[in-house]
Amino acid sequence: MNIALNPLLDFSDLPQFEAIKPEHIGSAIDSLLDQCRTVVIELEGQSAQVTWENFVEPLENVTEKLSRAWGIVGHLNSVVDTPELRAAYNENQPKITEFWTALAQNLTLFTKYKALQLGPDYSGFSAARKKIIENAVRDFRLGGAELAEEDKPRFAEIQEKHAALTTKFSENILDATNEYALYIENEAELSGLPDDAKQAARAAAEKDEKPGYKFTLHFPSYFPVLQYADNRELRATIYRANATKASELGGQPAWDNTQNIVDILKLRDEEAKLLGYKNFAEVSLVSKMAQTPDQVISFLQDLAQRARPFAEKDLAELRSFAKKELGIDQLEAWDVTYASEKLREQRYAFSEQEVKQYFPEPQVVAGLFRTIESLFSVSIKPDAAPVWHPDVKFFRIEKDGALVGQFYLDLYARQGKRGGAWMDDARGRRRIAEGKDGIQTPIAYLTCNFTEPAVVNGQTRPSLFTHDEVITLFHEFGHGLHHMLTRVEELGVSGISGVEWDAVELPSQFMENFCWEWDVLSHMTAHADTGASLPRALYDKMIAAKNFQSGLQTLRQVEFSLFDMHLHYDYNPDGSKTVQDVLNEVRAQVSVMTPPAFNRFQHSFSHIFAGGYAAGYYSYKWAEVLSADAYGAFEEASKSSGNVLSSDTGARFLREILAMGGSRPAIDSFKAFRGREPTIDALLRHSGMAA
Repeated sequence: MNIALNPLLDFSDLPQFEAIKPEHIGSAIDSLLDQCRTVVIELEGQSAQVTWENFVEPLENVTEKLSRAWGIVGHLNSVVDTPELRAAYNENQPKITEFWTALAQNLTLFTKYKALQLGPDYSGFSAARKKIIENAVRDFRLGGAELAEEDKPRFAEIQEKHAALTTKFSENILDATNEYALYIENEAELSGLPDDAKQAARAAAEKDEKPGYKFTLHFPSYFPVLQYADNRELRATIYRANATKASELGGQPAWDNTQNIVDILKLRDEEAKLLGYKNFAEVSLVSKMAQTPDQVISFLQDLAQRARPFAEKDLAELRSFAKKELGIDQLEAWDVTYASEKLREQRYAFSEQEVKQYFPEPQVVAGLFRTIESLFSVSIKPDAAPVWHPDVKFFRIEKDGALVGQFYLDLYARQGKRGGAWMDDARGRRRIAEGKDGIQTPIAYLTCNFTEPAVVNGQTRPSLFTHDEVITLFHEFGHGLHHMLTRVEELGVSGISGVEWDAVELPSQFMENFCWEWDVLSHMTAHADTGASLPRALYDKMIAAKNFQSGLQTLRQVEFSLFDMHLHYDYNPDGSKTVQDVLNEVRAQVSVMTPPAFNRFQHSFSHIFAGGYAAGYYSYKWAEVLSADAYGAFEEASKSSGNVLSSDTGARFLREILAMGGSRPAIDSFKAFRGREPTIDALLRHSGMAA
């Protein structure tokens, strides 16, 4: 293949998604790896005194291209998975892993970074450059640079095997999700299901040229069944299918993640021991705000203790209601979502379905943009770019008329797209030349899995979002803002780069709060049929119900976080205890309702087995303390101005938190914004669990 014609090697501007084919991947990656190795060899042999310009910049320039190209490949693999793309991805992943592992173990480069840190120029460097060098020295140590030469090959082998296993873990979930189909021919069996959920299921069946209705394990398809279907057997069927996917009970041995989980944990444990740590949790925390696994466990147990009385009350109320009102004597896992929705409807006199009618996609997206524009004095405009699917939209963010960032918005669930919602960076901000035009602006991918617009009688109706989905959109956009509104000009710490993992959720969870504000919602709603905006009376009911079952929800997050931490801290994957045993012990300690014995939640816990949150899932609750406390500043400002969208407070949040990226410790950014240390009070108050 002519390298010059390979679209993956064009870094002049935006990725050429319409031109990239699986056959481009191998040659592009080989070419970029050759360039990287050439530069590494040159830097190793360099005898001149190490400077930023002759050492850090050349290495950063060449490895950035590799990261960007592989980032495109990884992104496509997540959103438009095909057998050809998957094969190309899996063929090239070991080469990528091998290169980064060898780089991290390169003692010569490590020595040069240390020389730079101890050299005459260091004291004059910007805070951002000092942080990059500090992070590099730390990462070389974690990458095995100081290992004995005889241990390095095994360390490299661990990285390669780990990368392959985590990819396989993800693929198994995607394949199990894509494969499952439940066809229902008799509409009477769907009693209670909202019309839009039935329409989507009908359209899915028609696509397969089948009669009736098709349900899958994609969230927008199965969740309404659990929430609304009166047919208890139907709920139990889809609950079991979802709870056992990618497990030994899922019916497809090829997609069973049981052994993958054990093998991943063994490799992480071995890696930690090679590096001189007692366990992988200690390795994970080196680059986080939290200091020790015990500190994290103590934080989570404290939160569990505070939440438990609320959770016990939530569950007692739900069981009593299910028995009296729904005739369910024994509340099972597949009844919980259904009974909760019915209880919410009775207690607060509204349903999720009623609320959903006020959140058509165009209004929600416009309302999100208006919120961002008001807070941070930017403007968001439609833009044009090659995309990977016709549903994808592209936008630009400008401040004072100048471009500051761009983003892709890919909102709908579809075949071949992995579940969940996430933000990823397509390109980071950095200075590439002198002058105001010498900035490479950041680009983000914002990906969700909402229901696609329905076609009814030949008419396309916009997608309707649940309020939870609105919250999800704001959450991911918070990550996007962190990436795109940075003012740092050094790649290694601009945007989300270099931010401690347990602080990376601060901007995302912060943005969720605006989804509960009248000033925001009254401007981003329009009834799907009448166009009327959300009535104040319905909004008041939503606020009354905001902390409905927050005790149960908090304990659920604590359960996942403790399970993750214990797996990586004090669990021996070579011992007699199983991963399921660890989960059962955690549940016995913190849960108030235990899932059925067949539940295999861990087999699709991608966050920790395929998504970078290993010994880090606690970050969601840790960062929620920071985000709730940060949002408190906006609540305080609204008391005097009457409007929570305070541009003054927004400007300060932008300056001290978003703009700073990873150029200083997250706790310093928080204190610069809030003027003090964070406290847990705001989180407890927001969750309705304050004393």
